[in-house]
Amino acid sequence: MIILYRLYQLFIAAPLIILSTIISCTTIIIGCTIGKANVWSYYPSMVWGRFLCWIMLLPVKVEGRELLDEKQSYVFVANHQGAYDIFLIYGFLGRSFRWMMKKSLRKTPLIGKTCESAGHIFVDKSGPKAIKKTYEQARAVLKNGVSLAVFPEGARTFDGRMTKFRRGAFQLADELGLPVVPVTIDGCFDVLPRQRGINFVSWHPLRLIIHAPIAPEGQGPENVQRTLEQSYEIIMNDLPKRHQDHSTAPNQ
Repeated sequence: MIILYRLYQLFIAAPLIILSTIISCTTIIIGCTIGKANVWSYYPSMVWGRFLCWIMLLPVKVEGRELLDEKQSYVFVANHQGAYDIFLIYGFLGRSFRWMMKKSLRKTPLIGKTCESAGHIFVDKSGPKAIKKTYEQARAVLKNGVSLAVFPEGARTFDGRMTKFRRGAFQLADELGLPVVPVTIDGCFDVLPRQRGINFVSWHPLRLIIHAPIAPEGQGPENVQRTLEQSYEIIMNDLPKRHQDHSTAPNQ
């Protein structure tokens, strides 16, 4: 079965994934250029994310959407198990959102232009002025129910276990007075772990668990630390024990 699944990926799924990615990116760029970026940045990406799960025959279970207010903007923070995290969030979060991503991704062919057109936020840490500009961009975008999605670990895990959270997303939520929503992603490491070279997908069920929003309590370092620690514990507690990490502090 493994051999058949890999042949299916190579000769059927891979060409369709490449084609769907080109179509999705082109649609987003043209649509966002014409207008209504909230619509054109969301629906093509949602369809694309679901298609990439469907074409690989991966079952997806989503929990917790009912905990969210449609009119409220949030900062979603999720653990980063593998490449399929992105497709899972795009396809099944059910919210119009923007990514907070590394500035270097802007230079990626096609993907960089697509993200720029969709209004995703590129983080520039070159100095105080650049950071302030990032915050101002986020403030302009995150309203009327449009949210932000961040992987606070900063990179995919190598062994499936959670690593330390960086403070940036929580500082931004604190600055803007937005609730933080922890999101547990489970199964993506088993599907496509972080490795060098081109790898085949392994079949495994996927789970996306949306937890109750953590409302801000005041503003400042204490609120940032509180939301960071609570988010870390909430996300980790819904992971299998082999992917939990009790050996490191949650903050960085």
